[in-house]
Amino acid sequence: MTREQADDAYANSKHIPNGETYLARWEATAQVFRDHHRLKELNVPYGPDARQTYDIFHPERLAKGTVVFLHGGYWMAGAPGMFSHLATGALGAGYACAMPGYTLAPGARIGDIVHEVAMALEAIVRCTAGPIYLAGHSAGGHLAARMACVDMMAEWSVRLARIVPISPLSDLEPLRATSMNDTLGIDAEEARAESPVHHVPQEVPVTVWVGGAERPAFLQQAQALAKAWGCGHVVEPARHHFDVIEGLERPDSALMQTLLA
Repeated sequence: MTREQADDAYANSKHIPNGETYLARWEATAQVFRDHHRLKELNVPYGPDARQTYDIFHPERLAKGTVVFLHGGYWMAGAPGMFSHLATGALGAGYACAMPGYTLAPGARIGDIVHEVAMALEAIVRCTAGPIYLAGHSAGGHLAARMACVDMMAEWSVRLARIVPISPLSDLEPLRATSMNDTLGIDAEEARAESPVHHVPQEVPVTVWVGGAERPAFLQQAQALAKAWGCGHVVEPARHHFDVIEGLERPDSALMQTLLA
């Protein structure tokens, strides 16, 4: 496979109608949500670095637990503030919703980002009560899956009730052939160490979620993780890589019901 072919395998915007508009739409919708939701804490630090913060949104009544959402962007882009509106489904179901940020590549290697997310979870667990339901999208799906791995077990792990990696990058090896790796710098050792497919999962329920209209590479990545872990695997019909997360906006969606099962 040429570098051009490898890049195309993981390109989403150009294969999705109006794909280039999603970023601005997300940011605008997220801003409206933040402006109108009263019970929120923004940019709460969990570490010393600028991106080591999280946003948390609280329901009107005592929270049943906390949904944690990890954003995507190939570990190189994105921020929690782009996705604030995805808290709507959790809040409607009576849960708080926390959204951690993390240092972006090339400022951090993927292995470092994994440990930042673990730091964020530790901080979120300290200031919340009840079960933790963890979801992440794309690169965030990779990070969510890494939190399910035995080598990441920590005191906060006992609070994990369910993990749903959405369109996860579960095997990093194919990304080494892409131009993104000029920034990510994944070598063979890191690809092996940070790929969830090569890890043993903890005893926590996991359901891999992916859109039926996604790029073949993402369908393969999702299937590989579900097969390696022997866990649930949902292919949501007609959903592409960008609208597959929209179920998080509704408490009655199949995605939210699966996450909170």
